[in-house]
Amino acid sequence: MYPTRRMVLIAGIGIPVSLLAAAFAPGFWLIGLGWILLSVLLYFIDLAFAVPTRGLSVAFDTPATMGVARRENGALRMRFTGSAPGQVETFLESGARLDIEPARQSCGIENNQARASFTLHPLRRGEGTLDRLWTRWQGPLGLVWRQREDVLDRSIAIVPDIASVKDEALRLFQRESGGLGLRLQLRSGEGAEFSALKDFQAGMDRRTIDWKQTARHGRLLAREFQAEENLHIVFALDCGRLMCEPLRGLPRIDRALQALLLLAFVALRLGDRVGLFAFDEKPILSSGTTAGAGSFAVLQRIASRIDYSNAETNFTLGLTQLSGELEHRSIVVVFTDFFDTTSAELMLENVSRLLARHAVLFVSFRDEELEGMRREEPRTATEISRAVLADTMLNERAKVTARLKRLGVDVVDAPLDRVGMRLLETYLRVKQGRA
Repeated sequence: MYPTRRMVLIAGIGIPVSLLAAAFAPGFWLIGLGWILLSVLLYFIDLAFAVPTRGLSVAFDTPATMGVARRENGALRMRFTGSAPGQVETFLESGARLDIEPARQSCGIENNQARASFTLHPLRRGEGTLDRLWTRWQGPLGLVWRQREDVLDRSIAIVPDIASVKDEALRLFQRESGGLGLRLQLRSGEGAEFSALKDFQAGMDRRTIDWKQTARHGRLLAREFQAEENLHIVFALDCGRLMCEPLRGLPRIDRALQALLLLAFVALRLGDRVGLFAFDEKPILSSGTTAGAGSFAVLQRIASRIDYSNAETNFTLGLTQLSGELEHRSIVVVFTDFFDTTSAELMLENVSRLLARHAVLFVSFRDEELEGMRREEPRTATEISRAVLADTMLNERAKVTARLKRLGVDVVDAPLDRVGMRLLETYLRVKQGRA
């Protein structure tokens, strides 16, 4: 409990009154003192009739899990037993990974109940917390604040944005007749896996003719293919310092996880095996490959445990261990970032070793901020320097991308909002044997 602004102003009036009386009418100086004592008496009367803090009960309506950067609504419900004040003010304190809007608000009370609605904004993956709740209300005279502090220790798991991943993937499966996945599995003639022999028809690709079977049966026979199934797809996720820096308000690693999970969801639905390997200065985790649509939840939990790191990435140690763990020919999807050809040299060297046995997809996030600096017309010396620096950095990235393509790597270089779809398109081309 503590006095309100009204109480301080009322009591404060008695001080100048006492001073003026002492200076000009010494016999009346007790009037000011009496005013102060009366204010204090009214304060304690207001305190006695104020609603006690023990009469308040609080409850929260918040999600147990949230996708990073995906806003969700929450609510605080308050109920008073017995009498209730006319209005209650609340302040909700959260941890560093979670932002609340608005954190402070005032609520009217009806039927001894009040409700405060707010928006939760996850900033980074991990455990978001609601730490403390302060509630306060005034006495009937408005001279005293009754305040209560509740230690909440309420946690919310902040995970990769799975909801948007599933929404996007389901839209893909529902697009056009039959859905993408069904068309891909049943489509013949465009894959890498042998399906059947059939008579050669005019307009068919001559490279599909099976000359041995043609000679045996005495008529032209062609091989029919379908999309290859049971592929092994392993995501090699760089968790080092550069990947944990923000890009348009969200760390690169979170954007990588969103694209990764989108492809994993589709690949598992199409019958492929999927695994996750993460590394920074040393390998962090290796999930092994798993199959079946039900495995997506397991992969999601594993991906959610990947934390942010300030360590420099060791491509030699990370990709060498990954290569040693892969027993089958796989599609290795590498998520990483780089600034120049010098920092990318070890990455290029180790990616080239992976290519000896595996297909490699390389995912790079296009830096639209640098591209904007290069396109913008400079007007000052500072802007000229910035444009030149941006142009140099983009040219360095282009050189690395060109070298990757010459090695035989499929490079996915797209704007942030298109990376997931571009990666999925590249995967489907590889799956159909047309990469």
